[in-house]
Amino acid sequence: MTNRITRLFKIDFPLIQAGMIWASGWKLASAVSNNGGLGTIGAGSMYPDVLHEHLRKCKAATNKPFAVNLPLLYPDIDKHIQIILEEKVPIVFTSAGNPTTWAPTLKNAGITVVHVVSSSRFAQKAEQAGCDAVVAEGFEAGGHNGREETTSMVLIPAVKSAVKIPVIAAGGFATGRQMLAAMVLGAEGVQMGSRFVASEEASSHLAFKEKVIQSKEGDTKLSLKQLTPVRMLRNQFFEQVQQAEERGAAKEELQQLLGRGRAKLGMFEGNLAEGELEIGQVSSLLHEILPAATIVKKVREEFEQALENPLGKH
Repeated sequence: MTNRITRLFKIDFPLIQAGMIWASGWKLASAVSNNGGLGTIGAGSMYPDVLHEHLRKCKAATNKPFAVNLPLLYPDIDKHIQIILEEKVPIVFTSAGNPTTWAPTLKNAGITVVHVVSSSRFAQKAEQAGCDAVVAEGFEAGGHNGREETTSMVLIPAVKSAVKIPVIAAGGFATGRQMLAAMVLGAEGVQMGSRFVASEEASSHLAFKEKVIQSKEGDTKLSLKQLTPVRMLRNQFFEQVQQAEERGAAKEELQQLLGRGRAKLGMFEGNLAEGELEIGQVSSLLHEILPAATIVKKVREEFEQALENPLGKH
């Protein structure tokens, strides 16, 4: 299929692999891009030299377009920006911050810029900043989330009505039928994170991947709202946070409890008890770890089947 997103990114199918921390390295990004979607390197968990290495390996592994996801609150963001410019990254997804800070620099270098938003108000600001598209990420999404707690079903049409640039849906999507539903609501592409965490190429720990595909409805919850809201799987660390929040712990205590490297501990090193296990609600629909190529193919087939038979009649 062809639409504004496929033309903007020069891809075959408007499926974007999210740039998740501790999961989205060059192997996953290149595999998705090589199979017609848009692969994304997650720079949020990478030091500048590590990002440099992943960019070079990704370019060696694919001649297709790929993206970098860049959290704007990252401490060394100026170094990341410089590397992105030097390596001529074609597409950058920004998140967790004000897009006006870096969008002009990236745009002046000929880079396509997309910003992740959790409200129609932020979507309008991204459009005014010159972004080429926005990702409307609903409350169902894993990892760091918007404080508005707006679900994708409400957010996508709201953002679509608020801006003229293309809208990419995110938060709660793992199948082709869900992708079609997002497009009915006004999206022109879909970004999937959790579905690609449970892929063979994801750099996250196998124990975490297995925990994801074993999860059931209700096993994730948005937490740490006093700091930065994050959706994660319930585990020992989550219970500690919940108990602290229930007794009215101050921000300082929660920050101390969170500490440093908690997400790396869980998702990358595989400590399922004490780590922060960031994943979306849609993990309850995932039951197997698959190659990225298979995921892209499966989503595309499901989308085409749903398009032919939208009511799911047998």
